[in-house]
This record gives sequence, C-alpha cells and structure tokens, in this order.
Amino acid sequence: MQTIYRLEWFVGLILLQVLVFNHIHLGEYATPFVYIYYLLALEADTSRVKLLLWGFTLGMCVDIFGNTPGMNASAATMLALARTPLLRSQTMRDSSDNFVPSIRAMGVTPFLRYTLSCAFVHSLTLQLIDAFSLFRLVPLLQRTVGDTLLTVLCMFCLDFIRRKR
Repeated sequence: MQTIYRLEWFVGLILLQVLVFNHIHLGEYATPFVYIYYLLALEADTSRVKLLLWGFTLGMCVDIFGNTPGMNASAATMLALARTPLLRSQTMRDSSDNFVPSIRAMGVTPFLRYTLSCAFVHSLTLQLIDAFSLFRLVPLLQRTVGDTLLTVLCMFCLDFIRRKR
C-alpha cells in the first residue's frame, strides 16, 4: 500500500512539474520546482543510496519530459546528497529517525528552514548548471532566490494537501 502511495506521488509530481509548473515563470526570475517535494517527504531514515537513486530518477524523468538534458537530474542528485545533513540540522537530537518530514512532524519553523535550505541547494545547483558562469552573479542570485521562495510556497501547499489525506 505504501509503495503504491509513493508511486502515485512520484508520477503526480512529475506530471505537475512538466505539464504545469515548468510553464510558470514569474518575471523571468521564479519557477517553482515542486517535484523535489518527493525527496523531501521521504522517511528520515531513508538510506543515502536510495535517496541518490530516487533523486537521479526523479530529475531524469523531469529532464526527459522537459527537454533539459541532465540539468534536473544533477540538481536533484545534489539535493539528495545534501538532504540528510540538512534534515538532521533541523530536527531535535532526541527525536526518532523514523518519521516523515512534514509540518505536523517537525513544526512550522523547522519545516520552513528545512524546505528553504533544500530548495535553495536545488535552485542554486540548477541555476549554476544553467548559467555555467559566474559573470552575471546578480541575475543568478535573483533567479535562485525567486525559485527558492516560490518552490517553498508550493511545497507548503503540497504538505497541506498531503496532510488532508
């Protein structure tokens, strides 16, 4: 049952990203990347190998349908690599490792910091790959901040939807 639920979220988030959110560009500085919510919502004790495989697969699916060869796969893999340390930095030391990161499990402020830091890592990686240069640093940072804020807003909405279920 849990596997079917995860596959539904996996396919649903990829379809949302490719069909809807890839076409949203607010002022050319903000595009939401909701597909990374799948990585953020995996159990806290998920192994690093599983995270990296899920991250690469998720990013590659978005790349295939979005015609961005390897960019999202690289950024999602980088996020998968950074996810565990970022999650541990936002949770209590005495909390169990067997929980699903969410507003309900972590609280609003720690979840906000967790999603903000994860979205920033993903957005910065994606923007650096896209620009492949640091000559235009201000627009790069504007796009990174815009993507991060819009992504976090969308992830909070997704977390509320997921909580209702």
